[in-house]
Amino acid sequence: MTPKLTVALLAALVLSAALCEAAVLSRIDTEVRYQCIKMHFTPFHPKYIKELRVIESGPQGANLEIIVKLVDGRELCLDPKEKWVQKVMQIFLKRTDKQDS
Repeated sequence: MTPKLTVALLAALVLSAALCEAAVLSRIDTEVRYQCIKMHFTPFHPKYIKELRVIESGPQGANLEIIVKLVDGRELCLDPKEKWVQKVMQIFLKRTDKQDS
């Protein structure tokens, strides 16, 4: 195999790999995905919550998702229909409002 042919084949391989990667990335952006796969059902005190994210229903999925990051670094998905989750969210939001004031 001549050096020119080797270089040409290598260039074609790199170009095809780059094009495939771009195709995969654009597909990922349009996929419908839920963040929460497994729910946490055991109640806990809101003082253990470091961060709270609410993902509204939309193109990513039809369900509202609540994700909390605890002070120990774990992330948990909570069922927004549970009464204890609603109460924990209210207490956490009041606490953060007081800290912001």
